[in-house]
Amino acid sequence: QSRELALKEFVGSHVTVSLQGIIRAYKSGITLQGNTTSLGRWDYSGSFFFSISAITTIGYGNLSPSTAVGRIFCIVFALFGIPLNLVLLNKIGQLMLLGVQHCARRLEEVFHWQNKASFLMKTCALVTGLLLFLLLPPLLFSDKEGWSYEEGFYYSFITLSTIGFGDYVIGMNPDRTYPSWYKNVISLWILFGMAWLALVIRFCINILESSSDFCQCNKRNTMMAEDLTDANKNNMAGLENVEICTDKNKRT
Repeated sequence: QSRELALKEFVGSHVTVSLQGIIRAYKSGITLQGNTTSLGRWDYSGSFFFSISAITTIGYGNLSPSTAVGRIFCIVFALFGIPLNLVLLNKIGQLMLLGVQHCARRLEEVFHWQNKASFLMKTCALVTGLLLFLLLPPLLFSDKEGWSYEEGFYYSFITLSTIGFGDYVIGMNPDRTYPSWYKNVISLWILFGMAWLALVIRFCINILESSSDFCQCNKRNTMMAEDLTDANKNNMAGLENVEICTDKNKRT
C-alpha cells in the first residue's frame, strides 16, 4: 500500500508539473496540436492582432511579450504607434464625416431639401455604423467562436470602446480552427469601428454641450427678465412718489 501511495504521489506531482508547463506554454503563445506544437497566437495574424490591440490601447491582457527585448520593443512601438494610430483614426473619422456631408449636399441638390437631407444622412450613417460595427459582427463571432449573440455584442462594444477587459477575446479557443483572414478582418473592423464610435461620442458631446448652452441662455434670459421686472417696479415706485409729491405741492 505504501508503494502504491508513493506511486500515486509521484504520478500526481508529474501530472501537476506537466499541466503547469502546458499552461505556461499556452500563455507564451504556443498551442498543442496532437503530438506537435505550433506558434499559435504568435503567428503573423496573431502578431498583427496583438499590434492592433497595443496601439489602440485596448490591451486585452491575454498575450504579452515575455522577453526583455520584446518588452523594450513593445514600449518603443507603443510610444510611436499610439500617436500615429490617433492620427489615423482622426483621418478615418474625417473621411466618414466628409462622405456623409457630400451625400447630404447631393440630396439637397437633387431633391431641393435643406435640413431634411442632413438629418436623413446622419440617421443613415448612424444606422449603417450600428449594423457594420455592433449588430452584425456578433453573428460572425457566434459562428467562429461559439458565443451567444449577447456575448458577441458585449465583446464588440468592450473592444471598440477600448475598455478591453480580456474576458472575451477572439481566436483563443484551442478546440476551434480559425481561417487565416479572421484576425486580419477583425483588426480592420477594430480600426474603422473605433473611428465610427469616436464620431458618435463626439456627436453626443456636442448635443450635451449645446443643451447646456441652451440652459445657460435660458437662465440668462430669465435673470434679465427678472432684472427688467425689478427695474420696472422701481420706476413705478418712483413715479408714485413723484405723483404724491406733486399732490402735496398743489395742496400747499
